[in-house]
Amino acid sequence: MSLRPILFFLILFVFFASRCNNDKSVLNTKKSNVPNISFTFVNSFPHDTNSFTEGFLIYKGELYESTGATESLPQTKSLFGIVDSITGKINVKVILDSEKYFGEGITFLNGKVYQLTYKTKIGFIYDATTFKKIGQFVFPGEEGWGLTTDGTNLIMSNGTNVLTVLDPINLQTIKTISVSEDGFALDNLNELEFINNFIYANVWQTNFIVKIDPISGKVLGKLDLTQFAEESKRIFPGSLEMNGIAFDSVSNKIYVTGKLWPKIYQFKFNY
Repeated sequence: MSLRPILFFLILFVFFASRCNNDKSVLNTKKSNVPNISFTFVNSFPHDTNSFTEGFLIYKGELYESTGATESLPQTKSLFGIVDSITGKINVKVILDSEKYFGEGITFLNGKVYQLTYKTKIGFIYDATTFKKIGQFVFPGEEGWGLTTDGTNLIMSNGTNVLTVLDPINLQTIKTISVSEDGFALDNLNELEFINNFIYANVWQTNFIVKIDPISGKVLGKLDLTQFAEESKRIFPGSLEMNGIAFDSVSNKIYVTGKLWPKIYQFKFNY
């Protein structure tokens, strides 16, 4: 066979291969169509740089925080309590045995506090006034991450793109919500907060908070708080990822922090 046909087919192959690679490159670098949510910075407050934040919320005018304990950071503990706005320290209400449990998200509902743990698949229930343990439950999935409530049910994350809605009475799954951004699954959903009928979630290892439609699971908006994560790192180099969203429905302000951050930031979001 002449070399000319061979060269012709080689040229065609290279051409189409190049087209395919270019198309793939365009697909992978496509920007998100999800709109950015604007916000206004209001204030900042101290945060304990020993607090490995896993849960964050406002209850009866008090800011509560739950934390985990990791072996690589012996100063951390699994506990929850009220954050002192002057010092950033936590007035501890409950502390877990860190050799058995890694504390995760918490929420209040119907006079009770619900708390997740990381890999034990066990959740705890406490009286919201005395903080005495009154029960425990086994939750679905392999891990517990964030926890919030829509005022009727519990909503938990497990580090994937799936949120699980639980009945607070029998702790059984009512439904799951598959979260997607631009049609693709959005994994690593972490700390949660229910704000004005939408679910807001930290995306683990990013500086983004996403706004989620609780019916469709679609991401409707996102906030980029990189500048505050960078400021935290400058102030305290040991600062880790952003994790913590607390909504004060009375003042209509939102508080955000991160694991071992030196500050809690107060914002107004333009929903």
